[in-house]
Amino acid sequence: MAELDLTGTEQRARAQRPGRLVVLAGPTAVGKGTVAAAIRAEHPDVWMSVSATTRPPRPGEINGVHYLFVSDEEFDQMVAQDQLLEWATVHQVARYGTPRGPVEEALAAGRPALLEIDLQGARQVRDALGRQGDVDALFVFLAPPSWEELVRRLVGRGTETEAERQRRLATAKVELAAEKEFDVTIVNREVSAAADELVALMKFGAPQGATIPPEDQ
Repeated sequence: MAELDLTGTEQRARAQRPGRLVVLAGPTAVGKGTVAAAIRAEHPDVWMSVSATTRPPRPGEINGVHYLFVSDEEFDQMVAQDQLLEWATVHQVARYGTPRGPVEEALAAGRPALLEIDLQGARQVRDALGRQGDVDALFVFLAPPSWEELVRRLVGRGTETEAERQRRLATAKVELAAEKEFDVTIVNREVSAAADELVALMKFGAPQGATIPPEDQ
């Protein structure tokens, strides 16, 4: 992927203006976390929010890197002190939220910033930014190539019980219907391609209301 070629003047101007916020959401098991991990590994210039959650860590997850793992009491305190840009209860089990301070600091520093969150959180962020009116934000929906592939990914992940899988699949059907609420859709056929496409949107932008059709992936 081509890199930005900025003159010194352009670099200074970019550093003086707020960064662009990209909100990535999609149905459960679509691969949001995997795409985000690829961006973290291959594009260190992109700042990525680390969500707080009350669920226990999965194998291989590191506190402070993949999530901020907190107790219910700690999460309650974050909500009460307005420390979260958004938060929601996901799959009727655990709570997730985006710490407000780090996001605001990254945008003020002029860095491209990525929030990888669930659908409920994306709606809350859109409402919050609509009230603010001074943040350049793009809402991106990560879609699976097909429903069958989404089911395969969820079953193949092997991290949920059968009851949890059925609950997540029921949630996914509802979440897929929300695609029209987003500015751009990226179909996650291959992780590195989806990651590069998302970073290109962050750096070069896309017109509001644009959709990337599946045949262009």
